[in-house]
Amino acid sequence: VSFGSWIGMQLLMRRPEIEGFISIAPPANRFDFSFLAPCPSSGLFVHGDKDRVAPLKEVLALIEKLKTQKGILIEHAVIPEANHFFEDCIDDLQTVVGAYLDKRLGMPRHAPPPARKERAKPAAPQVGNG
Repeated sequence: VSFGSWIGMQLLMRRPEIEGFISIAPPANRFDFSFLAPCPSSGLFVHGDKDRVAPLKEVLALIEKLKTQKGILIEHAVIPEANHFFEDCIDDLQTVVGAYLDKRLGMPRHAPPPARKERAKPAAPQVGNG
């Protein structure tokens, strides 16, 4: 989120095995994202419409620049009423990110998580009177 999204995008440029990204509240007005030319993979930008730290206008300019690259799909989600830290909007943020991950990973939407097999717990050691 925020500064972390800028750092994450730098990592994306240095690691060719990364196949996608999710950038939340990127501070395009405060940090230089020009290193993303060209952006090596598709991804999602998520932003709150009440974000005053990183105004939507600046983020949209970055997204539009990245969308011009062939073979790269840049998606953008705006969460209504969300500020820079998504206060009172975390559930909406989780829903948007979860749906995107389901789509990218080829999972059915709202699929239940895979069942985990329970391991047998080791028996508690017996303390004897001896």
